[in-house]
Amino acid sequence: MKPTNSKAVFQEIKSKLTMDDSDEIQAVALVLMERYYGLTLTDILSEKKIASQDLSTIIARLNLHEPLQYVVGEAEFFGRKFLINPSVLIPRPETELLVQEILKTNLTAPRILDIGTGSGCIAITLNLEIPNSHVYASDVSKNSLDTAMANSKKLKADVSFILHDFLKGSLSIDQVDLVVSNPPYVRNSERQLMNLNVLDYEPHQALFVTDDDPLLFYKAIASKGKAFLNPSGKVFVEINEKFGNETKSLFESYGFIKVEIIKDFDQKDRIVTAQLT
Repeated sequence: MKPTNSKAVFQEIKSKLTMDDSDEIQAVALVLMERYYGLTLTDILSEKKIASQDLSTIIARLNLHEPLQYVVGEAEFFGRKFLINPSVLIPRPETELLVQEILKTNLTAPRILDIGTGSGCIAITLNLEIPNSHVYASDVSKNSLDTAMANSKKLKADVSFILHDFLKGSLSIDQVDLVVSNPPYVRNSERQLMNLNVLDYEPHQALFVTDDDPLLFYKAIASKGKAFLNPSGKVFVEINEKFGNETKSLFESYGFIKVEIIKDFDQKDRIVTAQLT
């Protein structure tokens, strides 16, 4: 590794990235400088002397549209860094909004169930943000649960993880005050509209549902949720923007009240909340 300076390395990384957007190249290069050199933009501009590392394999993966989060192995969610790999979805800002809406309820020492936890970002964040909360988190994928458990240990959360297929059986847990889920909701017919970095790399099991039953998971949550929700328990789910009214009507048909649709940052239907009684 030849001695060089931080600004020169930064410029070299940018020159090798092939994204179309110069702002994206700048942002990705900054992440790589922080991840592999521990340097901020201020450090870079000060032209610190550093030993250059071989990031050619990393850059090649990025140039093939592999998501940055998978390449560096982490993603930020609610101000914390979570371990990320291709067995779990990359956390998104819309899901941070889901957490924010739950925190607005000001629950006191709640019992919470997160269905389809993936990386554990929802369950772990709620446990760390809500004092004295007891959080269960289930997923059908063992690899996803392994990632979630690693994140829980890393961030010092206290979450009970359960390997379980929610579509095929009910959970044997005590009653909870809140059910939260970001289930698969993208229809197969919508694949053609998705970016390659999502379609080629993120787990399809966590993304897609069939066109003939796009509300499959919400039906399961609404019907089975009654078995382990407290009488005044609440549900918070992230949804497909095209099915806001349909998802709202579904929960109402199962006897839930105070069913509301919450829009995201782009004013698209993104969250449905409901109360049992």
